[in-house]
Amino acid sequence: MTNTEEVRDVRVIIAGGGTGGHLFPGLAIAAEISKRKVKSEILFVTGRRKMETALLGRSGFSQSSIDVEGLKGRGWKKALRVMFKLPLSFFQSVSIIKGFSPRIVVGVGGYSAGPVCLAARMMKIPSAIHEQNSFPGLTNRLLCRVVDRVFISFEESRAHFPKGLIFLTGNPVREELLTGKAARREGAKGFSILVMGGSQGARAINEAFVAALEILKERGRATEVIHQTGETDYEQVAEAYRERKLEGEITPFIQDMADAYRRADIVVSRAGATTISELAALGKPSILIPYPYAANRHQETNAQMLVDEGGAEMMLQEALSGESLAGSLMRYMDNREALERMGMQAKKKGRGDATKTIVDQLMEMMM
Repeated sequence: MTNTEEVRDVRVIIAGGGTGGHLFPGLAIAAEISKRKVKSEILFVTGRRKMETALLGRSGFSQSSIDVEGLKGRGWKKALRVMFKLPLSFFQSVSIIKGFSPRIVVGVGGYSAGPVCLAARMMKIPSAIHEQNSFPGLTNRLLCRVVDRVFISFEESRAHFPKGLIFLTGNPVREELLTGKAARREGAKGFSILVMGGSQGARAINEAFVAALEILKERGRATEVIHQTGETDYEQVAEAYRERKLEGEITPFIQDMADAYRRADIVVSRAGATTISELAALGKPSILIPYPYAANRHQETNAQMLVDEGGAEMMLQEALSGESLAGSLMRYMDNREALERMGMQAKKKGRGDATKTIVDQLMEMMM
């Protein structure tokens, strides 16, 4: 057993971001370290996105930002501009590390993890990365050559890391999601549906669900809806609800995910790795609509893990419509036993110990 008591003052930098799917595992790791060590200081280093600042501001953890952007999906002019920023982001990372003096640096995916983990290596500070997806992102595929340990969520991703000490740990799930009461809110109106396209939303899901909800209303199906739209689509979706006289809780971003999950009979969602891990850990049935443009269609691979277990239904975006989504939802409304079985099967794939396993290893690396 790792003797974590030998590690006294703990100072940790967690680098990465860009999406909630990268930051939420980092927050779970940070919370576990803070719970174990009274004398701990944790600093998140991210890019300069508004979502990152807002999310970390609510968490209570400190944040520093560097000037870094992703390369994927950019034209050559923008890519060239991003490349010119890399030396700046590296020296900013060196400055942050010198000022904070961490015992360890942890990359959680996203482009901002790159220069920070590279700076840690150059400064001889122990470092590790965590990969959430079945197909690793470019940043982590490069960083596996410079960090001391690689933590993966899916066995399938191991083959994509040419180097590194690799450990299958699962994907950390925030403790507040695991410890909340299971009871639904009193006064819930019928079948409760949680809709979300990830921290940034998903237009295809938003539009299809509004059309599906209208069909459910026309057929007299009582629903309670919690709909996370993402910032970009919020006004458009809210207007569609008003025009069609639909009811639901519509928000750009759900602040209390534990409450939203507790209230949901079923979840309609993208298939990001963090969402998959949360659904499995909580035993929540779901209709998963993978993002079709993800690298190597890795969201389909993520979703297939639950589908193969009988813990989710997958609907490809090319087959998504108001009619198809409404049909699936009505099928589960009419068969609560099938819904319950789906939740039980999803829970079989849950790894509630992922956060503990990763933090055990981080503590070992600091000894």
